[in-house]
Amino acid sequence: MSSSNVSILNLIFAIFLPPIGAFLQVGFSLHFFINIVLTLLGGLPGMIHAIWLVVTNKSGE
Repeated sequence: MSSSNVSILNLIFAIFLPPIGAFLQVGFSLHFFINIVLTLLGGLPGMIHAIWLVVTNKSGE
């Protein structure tokens, strides 16, 4: 699978299942847990955060 396919797949997950998209992008890091909290507060904040993680190509640190 090429990196562009992985980014597209991550973007799809970030839109429909934000915690999964965040996990695929950064693994078990602080961003993943932030995304879970944002998703529980409302779907849109979690989705925006997950899309931001994918678009900026963040990695687990």
